[in-house]
Amino acid sequence: MTGHDRGTSWWSDAVVYQLYVRSWHDSDGDGYGDLPGVVDKLDYLSWLGVDAIWLSPTMPSPDHDWGYDVSDYVSVHPELGSLEDMDRLVAEAGRRQMRILLDLVPNHTSDQHPWFVEARSSRGATHRNWYVWAEPSPDKAPPNNWLDASGESAWTLDAETGQYYLHNFLPSQPDLNWWDPPVHDAFEEILRFWFDRGIAGFRIDVAHGLYKDAALRDNPPMPEGQLIGGTGGQEQRFSANRPETHAVFRNWRRIAEQYEPPRLLLGETCVPDAEKLARYYGQDDELQLGFNFPFMVSAYTALELSNVVRETLGRLPVGAIPVWTMSNHDKSRFTTRWCSNDDVRAALALTILLTLPGTIVIYYGDEIGMTDVDVPLELQRDNMFLGGRGGHPSRDRARTPMQWEPSVTGGFTTAGTTPWLPLGDVSSHNVADQREDPRSLLSLCRQLVSVRRRHIKGCGGSYEQLAAAEHQWVYRSGDVVVAANFAGEPAEVPGLAGPVLFSSLKARLPEKPFGEPLRLAGFEAVVVQLWP
Repeated sequence: MTGHDRGTSWWSDAVVYQLYVRSWHDSDGDGYGDLPGVVDKLDYLSWLGVDAIWLSPTMPSPDHDWGYDVSDYVSVHPELGSLEDMDRLVAEAGRRQMRILLDLVPNHTSDQHPWFVEARSSRGATHRNWYVWAEPSPDKAPPNNWLDASGESAWTLDAETGQYYLHNFLPSQPDLNWWDPPVHDAFEEILRFWFDRGIAGFRIDVAHGLYKDAALRDNPPMPEGQLIGGTGGQEQRFSANRPETHAVFRNWRRIAEQYEPPRLLLGETCVPDAEKLARYYGQDDELQLGFNFPFMVSAYTALELSNVVRETLGRLPVGAIPVWTMSNHDKSRFTTRWCSNDDVRAALALTILLTLPGTIVIYYGDEIGMTDVDVPLELQRDNMFLGGRGGHPSRDRARTPMQWEPSVTGGFTTAGTTPWLPLGDVSSHNVADQREDPRSLLSLCRQLVSVRRRHIKGCGGSYEQLAAAEHQWVYRSGDVVVAANFAGEPAEVPGLAGPVLFSSLKARLPEKPFGEPLRLAGFEAVVVQLWP
């Protein structure tokens, strides 16, 4: 039995909805989603049962990386709206008992941010030390072997000043130098600016990457079998995941807890295992939540997924809250990556996700089974991996517009407007049709959120993995037992007694008396309420 006494924090068992603003709803007919469009669709998220909304980057940016290259941390991108629109969104969400989380990018800025424009003007510039600069090697090559996200050198030579600057992503995204105290001061002001406006917290981009090795040592090769924490065949041992980063989050946690209610720090903690993930929680004095990437990149099998859950809950500090998600803006959608675009398998995955203890993050459109979209090269907008750069498929495949209705524009934008990215199959998966169908993925997802609130929320995060046959995952969560069959053939689960509250195959099952095996169809998951 693993139990976490996590108190009454609003995020302890919350359902957070990740919303890619540009692909959510276009309110003004320019082909891009915007903040007024988010307000327009708040009732849908309230109906679904969402507790908080995480917005993709909304700050001003030249959009080389679609908001992850920030040029102003205390404003709103004009294409998305205004500070007044953000204030209205916070207020309208609050009226519906939902909170707003922003995306904060502290690892790097845009090369058009005034800080960097001034920093590259001369070696003696006021902001020069705000960024990571280094002299060329003796043969005029980059200072070390570090690679950026595309697998190319992470260093670009600034011809004007004769030094290289570091960028773990695009050359137009120079990395900040967290060894310089003024950088800390600037971000403390940024946090307070948004917290004072009622923002409930931040999802922190590249939370594991702030500090870099002061000696700029070469990265070693990626350990065999490790899937996370590296790029281009290198382990990011010296270019990320440095121990000094933890002091930043301890300081930010103190700031977050000066507010009532405390603000949330949710980290993009891209680390390979639960032991390293646990470090970002500290002693309940760093991040309150850290994303679990080993779960998302795991093979879609009962054995591998259950092992990640067991390992995570066993490694996290007492009281720490796990975070589970299956898709995000950087990864292939789970429906395609795990479920081969099959709704039956997707329903099983959603059942697992929404019955695990901790905080759940749903990526927009996952609740209706949106799939990856094959975006033609001429329509791709992802500069990082344009045309499969560096061997990575374009991330545009999982960023396409939300499919609201079975129309030419999918209900995303106005008639005659071309969306910023092409739509997927709106006829097979859309909100309007699925909302009217009690057997749809959307209806199932809403039912699962309701089951979660009644039977898992407030149960202290209790989880116990139970004995199960091959290809099965059976566990107790809250006051229910979840039994999942990951095989395509029917299977029996002996020893479960109590009413079946939910089936992923869109139909309730008859109550099973004690001792009679519970029979599961292929790729079916059920939620059983335990007898008192």
